[in-house]
Amino acid sequence: MGDHGGVAEELIVLVDDDGRAIGAMPKPLVHHGETPLHRAFSAYLFDDDDRLLVTRRAITKQTFPGMWTNTVCGHPGPGEADDDAIARRARQELGVQVADLRPAVPGYRYRAEFRGVVENEICPVYLGRLVGRPVPEPSEVDDWELLGWSDFRARQETGAPDEWSPWCREQARLIETAGLVPGPQGSEVLPGS
Repeated sequence: MGDHGGVAEELIVLVDDDGRAIGAMPKPLVHHGETPLHRAFSAYLFDDDDRLLVTRRAITKQTFPGMWTNTVCGHPGPGEADDDAIARRARQELGVQVADLRPAVPGYRYRAEFRGVVENEICPVYLGRLVGRPVPEPSEVDDWELLGWSDFRARQETGAPDEWSPWCREQARLIETAGLVPGPQGSEVLPGS
């Protein structure tokens, strides 16, 4: 792993169509117009009142800058389990801890393009609880809100096309289809409720 001024270079795990690791590449080299298929994750974290923590991606991010999205997205490193990667990114990006994490849409895969940059990911989706109050890292997150699921979905459906990340829009529909909407408006309550 490379080292730049004491900071370890983040490696992205490249995968084949079956999700098997076939190599790794430094993150700055992965996302472009011909982004190779790689591992990722998306997590939807809820507070004790079943409100979803949504975040607005920093305007300086290379991929999908300034868009609202789910709590945390990212890439597990080589040999890193998804739950460890989610906890790492939630801590780094938002200063929160993660509890009661579990798979919601384990086989999710997508490809999306915005301003010439492509995301091409096998990206399992997880639900869990957040512990602590968000203190965003400005290079990752411009803003955040806690929303009930129905308010979250209403904002997605009425917002401009580029207001919400395309994966978050699609994943939210899949979470609903799977009957995994937390709280009173859904059929399931998350552990710890």
